[in-house]
Amino acid sequence: MYKDLDGTMNYGGYIFGCKGTGLSQDEIAFFKEVKPFGFILFNRNLKNKSQIRKLTDELRETAGYFAPILIDQEGGRVQRLTSPQWSDWEPALDICTRFPLEVAKKLMWLQYRYIAAELLELGIDTNCVPLGDLATENTHPVLRNRCYGFSPEVVTAIAAEVADACLQGGVLPVLKHIPGHGSTTKDSHEELPVCDKTRAELEESDFCSFRNLNTIPLGMTAHVLYPEIDSDKPATISAKMIDIIRNSIGFDGLLMADDLSMGALGGSIKSRARESIDAGCDIILHCNGEMDEMVDIVSESGTMNDLAQERAEKALSLRQKPEEIDLEKLLKDYTLLANFQ
Repeated sequence: MYKDLDGTMNYGGYIFGCKGTGLSQDEIAFFKEVKPFGFILFNRNLKNKSQIRKLTDELRETAGYFAPILIDQEGGRVQRLTSPQWSDWEPALDICTRFPLEVAKKLMWLQYRYIAAELLELGIDTNCVPLGDLATENTHPVLRNRCYGFSPEVVTAIAAEVADACLQGGVLPVLKHIPGHGSTTKDSHEELPVCDKTRAELEESDFCSFRNLNTIPLGMTAHVLYPEIDSDKPATISAKMIDIIRNSIGFDGLLMADDLSMGALGGSIKSRARESIDAGCDIILHCNGEMDEMVDIVSESGTMNDLAQERAEKALSLRQKPEEIDLEKLLKDYTLLANFQ
């Protein structure tokens, strides 16, 4: 049985990474003191099943409750858990463009239901999928083949299957990258992407898929500049863009700023954290495990406000124990369907 958020107090408005395959004494003391809302794992943290399970238990013990533990396990290039211990998958766009929509939907559901089972066995209960971004011919390669399609209708249909498979498997989905990263040609890990579409164009394209997916319980912002709406600040730190996410797109889930250590954002970590919260993000995502940066984030973002805490509690309430499933049969069904076409 889960020990959920303690309603008598607000937890830290941040999700943190850690440095290695186990926690240092400094990390243990720090996390116990600042009580992060959750944690995120990367390749550097992942060795084998027993080690990962021990680490996820240790992280939750330091948080003082059954904190969400996140990972990016998309398939294709972005999967932190790889063969031979875990399953490998084709890039999403390859699958989604090779098959008719109804077949692609089923294949993606089967894939992410299988992934959910692999994650839950390790104590990982949150996957940073689905993507609501629309692919274009010019989308930067860092993102393009991770997308599900080129139209809001296709992306919505497949992303909904991905989210459902996660939830059915006991794993929370995180919708990214709101309000749309696909119409850009730069890698936000390295520099600031710019989307030059007009507001009207965005409403009919990039924003549309996210509006259709706005009931997903957690979401992640895009470090993208939309100069037709805000000429100075990318979405993560733009009050104008967060207002669009909340009111035009209608997303009312727990909204996290994408990783603050990425190159798209300027200024210090402190200023990035403060501007993200001031713009309307509920919590901060910080992935590299650098202690000095985490200390700065805590000093600026503090605990979740009451509305953010309500959104967090609502999201966590959707965690469920999945029904038992025959994973061997599931994988066989996937293979048969993929090879039948």
